[in-house]
Amino acid sequence: MDSSSKTVDFLQGKTILVTGVTGFLGKLFIEKILRVQCNIKKLYLLIRADDSITCSKRLHHEVFGKDVFNTLRDKMGKTLNSFITEKVIAVPGDISKKNLGIEDNKLSEEMWKEIEIIVNVAATTTFDERYDISFGINTLGALNVLNFAKKCLNTKILLHVSTAFVGDLREEILMEKQFYMGQTLSKTKNLNIDVEKKVIENKLNDLRQQRTSEEEIKRAMKDLGIERGRLYGWSNTYVFTKAMGEMLLNQFKDEDMSLVIIRPTMVLSTYKEPFPGWIEGLKTMDSILVSYGKGRITCFLGSDDSIFDAIPADMVVNAMMVAMEAHATELSKSTIYHVGSSSRNILKLETCHDCAYRYFSQNPLKDKKSGKSIKLKKAILLSTTTEFSNYISTHYGLPLKVHVFDHCYMKG
Repeated sequence: MDSSSKTVDFLQGKTILVTGVTGFLGKLFIEKILRVQCNIKKLYLLIRADDSITCSKRLHHEVFGKDVFNTLRDKMGKTLNSFITEKVIAVPGDISKKNLGIEDNKLSEEMWKEIEIIVNVAATTTFDERYDISFGINTLGALNVLNFAKKCLNTKILLHVSTAFVGDLREEILMEKQFYMGQTLSKTKNLNIDVEKKVIENKLNDLRQQRTSEEEIKRAMKDLGIERGRLYGWSNTYVFTKAMGEMLLNQFKDEDMSLVIIRPTMVLSTYKEPFPGWIEGLKTMDSILVSYGKGRITCFLGSDDSIFDAIPADMVVNAMMVAMEAHATELSKSTIYHVGSSSRNILKLETCHDCAYRYFSQNPLKDKKSGKSIKLKKAILLSTTTEFSNYISTHYGLPLKVHVFDHCYMKG
């Protein structure tokens, strides 16, 4: 029996709690489970909502109403709705709150008795998110999921999706090692998560006492996240708060539970399943490629052999499912998997650039004002920050200064 068959068989009769199901990866994960194992017992899907009505609406509009379920819809036809009703329970809640924000005591007790596997995909992936929001979801949210798992009588495995960039941007082979409490990348500061929580609370209190506007509070909390992350060696709020979430999981995990942390690199559109090319919104490098297709980006900072470590989303889902099956009986063990491509199937900047140029040359985007096709030139690759700075200064800085001078001269 191959590994895929073992994994499908493992899922038979299982009851699973999944968080983050309205997100890109969460939708793909539950779609794959429902498509390959119709004998799953039950899926509890935690959805951020204040009540069951709002929760149900979000489930049907933001999850099952999406194109990613077309393959399953074609496979099951008219029976899909009854299948979903039988197998899926939408749970209103919020992972940033204790007990996952579940207020229905009867539902909580039912979940504690039945759930065997917990998969935490919930996250805010915005690099410069407000520190209080990112800390609440990515850091404390991970701990809240763990504490909920400890109350479940039959839960033997918690699978947590993190990011390979918790190791940040170091140019070296990043080992699949866990973070211990207080560890930093700067190695000059001791990180205390309780102190970080207090820093957030004090900052918010100060801002509100000063009657600061909501827009100014938002800006200040974004700046605070970047500032605190860089203090300890992380480049942005997202990777900093995800790293702290891992620390809490490793520190407080029970001995009778298996913990698996999946760290994907840049997650791209699907390779094969449920069909090639599915994506939702603009992820990681997509916004750069679209800007290039619109003619807004004329250069890239990097050499021809710079490596993009990227991975299709369906490969991440496959890794998650295989890891669940492989470690379900390895109690007390913590395992980390990096899911990427840079060590086996390297995607270099030159290849990415050539593919983008060929694609947009054959399938040009339209200019919104004129309606004409946008004709692209190959972008210039600049291998050093000095070359990049000189290019920007020459092509943008100097014309801007001339424009300002002309404007002032004409006005004068």
